[in-house]
Amino acid sequence: LDEKGKDYDSKGFAQKLQKLMNVGTKQLVLIIGGPYGFSPEFKQKAKGSLSLSNMTFSHQMIRLFLVEQIYRAFTILNNQPYHHE
Repeated sequence: LDEKGKDYDSKGFAQKLQKLMNVGTKQLVLIIGGPYGFSPEFKQKAKGSLSLSNMTFSHQMIRLFLVEQIYRAFTILNNQPYHHE
C-alpha cells in the first residue's frame, strides 16, 4: 500500500480481487509502506500499488482499514447486504 498507488472505490476493489481470482492468483501479498514510503527499487519490483487514501494513517489503523475493505469486497462479491450505496 502506498498513498500514491491506485485508488479504488469499494466495488472497484471487489472487482479487482475477483479478476485476480479469475486468473488463478493463488497468493496476494499486501505490504504497508513505511513513514517515508517505498524505495524506487522496491516499487519497480512490485506488480502494483494500492492506495486506501491520500491521507497518512498509522500502521495500526491502516491494517484495520485494509481488513475491513477486504471483508467488504467479499461481501460485495457474494451479494451479502453489508455494503450500502
